[in-house]
Amino acid sequence: MRNYGADWTVVTKVLCGNTDVIRALELMGTRSLGDSRLSNLRDIRNIFGNFQGWYLRVPAPSSVADVVKLADVSLNSEISTLQALNEEAVRQQKTHRIIIMIELGDLREGILIKGLTDFYELVFNLSNIEVLGIGANFGCLSGMAPTADQFMQLLLYRELLELKFEHKLPLISAGSSAALPMILKKQAPRGINHFRIGEALFLGSDLINGGLLPELRDDVMLLQAEIAELKRKGTNIPAEAAGIAPFAAAAPAPDRAPPTQRGYRALISIGHLDTNIDGLTPVNDTHQIAGASSDITVVSLGDDTGGLKVGDSIEFRMNYPALLHLMNCRYIEKVITPSLDKLTEIVNAPGQEKPPTDAFAQ
Repeated sequence: MRNYGADWTVVTKVLCGNTDVIRALELMGTRSLGDSRLSNLRDIRNIFGNFQGWYLRVPAPSSVADVVKLADVSLNSEISTLQALNEEAVRQQKTHRIIIMIELGDLREGILIKGLTDFYELVFNLSNIEVLGIGANFGCLSGMAPTADQFMQLLLYRELLELKFEHKLPLISAGSSAALPMILKKQAPRGINHFRIGEALFLGSDLINGGLLPELRDDVMLLQAEIAELKRKGTNIPAEAAGIAPFAAAAPAPDRAPPTQRGYRALISIGHLDTNIDGLTPVNDTHQIAGASSDITVVSLGDDTGGLKVGDSIEFRMNYPALLHLMNCRYIEKVITPSLDKLTEIVNAPGQEKPPTDAFAQ
């Protein structure tokens, strides 16, 4: 982001308010965080002495008081809600900053282009609302990847508003993890100067091309599931099975050989209640998920246990939905390694280069 000339906000939605990870982010210099749950922003405020909080869900009328209290910036597309936010900001003696969201094809939040200038004129005259800029979402609902043409449209819309109202709009907040491959290939116009990044940060995902983004990793967040049973069994479902299982068995990966008639099967203590099982990938590529129920998953180990025994753990990588469900599951223990004390020691070690803070958050 620094090389590209942009600021960015860490999207913490997938953490589901996990205070240990939030403290780790604070230690590493993060100063701009965004979430879609006000309770999570409240927890972040209790941890951070100084940070910029973004509310990343279009505010509902009933949430206006907390949005003004807990968020420095919110994304908006409804004039009646903005009028309510302004009234609340007056009561709280604050100036609330906003991004006006524009609909550019994702079919999520955003005003239509033909109403942009009228909308902005109404917002521009609100006493305690400051418009930081305009923005858009891509790839969240429709799965449509952003394009350079769409980014250029946003640059033109900002120029139109600045000329018409003679007022600078410093930000275009339209970048997400899906835009990072464009940045790396230098295909994105530089005027897109604020990014909201979550998935790529925590999972390293290249959402456009698959695989990982350069220099990022996919083992920052791992699931360790304990083996409760390990036995050699048949691997084929009986032909007379009635098909009453409430959860369909996971389909084997297309590049895997079909299972043998008999092999070792491990039952691990996790199931559909805890996560999206289809979003798990065993770290050991000889293992395959054979199926799952609400609270048990069966992993085929093949003809060899690889030294595993009951009580050992099998590790999995996760996609974003699986990680989200796990972080929100009260049955799953979340552990940071190294500990926060050790991380503090590393960050504060003599001669250690201090992590950069986000200039925009300052």
